[in-house]
Amino acid sequence: MIRLERVTKTFSKGTIDEKVAMNGISLHVRKGDFVTVIGSNGAGKTTFLNLISGTFRPDEGDIFIDGSKVTHLPEHRRAKYLGRIFQNPLTGTASSMTIEENLAMADLRGKPRGLRWGVTKSLREHYRHILSVLDLGLETRLKDTVSLLSGGQRQSLTLLMVTLSLPKLLLLDEHTAALDPKTAQRVIGLTKKIVEKNNLTTIMVTHNMQQAIRYGNRMIMLHEGKIQFDIQGEEKTALTVEEVVRRFGAELKDETLLV
Repeated sequence: MIRLERVTKTFSKGTIDEKVAMNGISLHVRKGDFVTVIGSNGAGKTTFLNLISGTFRPDEGDIFIDGSKVTHLPEHRRAKYLGRIFQNPLTGTASSMTIEENLAMADLRGKPRGLRWGVTKSLREHYRHILSVLDLGLETRLKDTVSLLSGGQRQSLTLLMVTLSLPKLLLLDEHTAALDPKTAQRVIGLTKKIVEKNNLTTIMVTHNMQQAIRYGNRMIMLHEGKIQFDIQGEEKTALTVEEVVRRFGAELKDETLLV
């Protein structure tokens, strides 16, 4: 589904601040895989997602999505393949627009747009139905502006918006890290439900090792721009935090990984 071949990315090349963020990474993610990605700060996790999304272009190597080579495709053209959610709940929605207007804009993504657009009665009923899945009462607040919502409500709404068009690849960039533990658990549970229901190919970067182990069918760890390990199937199911720390404690310097 997505394939990276010998991808390298270096920042500030030729200076004293030179940093090799990706060091010849090769990876094949199959359709329907839910891959969690861990690694200490500076391991290259966000750079990894930025290279896939087209925010950065690799210095060397190639990237393929759904069989198409996208290595030199600009970010806005690559967006048709992708849905991405960031750590900050404020980045995925338009604060001054209503909940239904945000959903309508997400619904129009990738579709031809005329001079007029609006929320019809049938669309409004559809939005009420899908919002009810969140169990946050948002289905009764379609006319409220998004600025009135909490961080967890906004991140849940963003998740619905991003997956409304069923992207070929869903990128989750520490999307629960800014939420309190209870809300984070609700959002990650909703993520699992939506990903499994729609068989979405997903890559989730997280600092929470328990999340990385519990969710998805595959887990990789990045360290110094390289894949340190790639675990899946029964081996991943049997994995524990203690086992990962025992085997790779030196690479996991960030204590939040143990949360």
